[in-house]
Amino acid sequence: MSPFYGKKKAIAIVLALLGTVTPIGGLHKFYLGQPLWGVLYLLLAWHSPMVRVACAIDIIIYLFSPLFPFPPHQQPPSPSHLTEAANAIRELERLRQEGLISEYEFEQKRRQLLQ
Repeated sequence: MSPFYGKKKAIAIVLALLGTVTPIGGLHKFYLGQPLWGVLYLLLAWHSPMVRVACAIDIIIYLFSPLFPFPPHQQPPSPSHLTEAANAIRELERLRQEGLISEYEFEQKRRQLLQ
């Protein structure tokens, strides 16, 4: 799972933008769960304009790079969908135990149902 799972891209970008215009760069790193980078940015921000440039680069990366996938917020699956998937997996397990499908086929179908 991505370390950015559940984080909002807009908040990370605003915090990085704050680091480009103020000497408190690195807040976006804390928000994204990278406290060591956050501390490094904060310590260097008072002595060097390099952190402001790094924050600007981070903004560009967050906007355009697929390396930082902020997953879209999705609605949780409905209870009826979960019940249907559970029943289908039970049926697949029964077929596997009876030898009607192979272990490989069972695993493929199970993964499809869980997506």
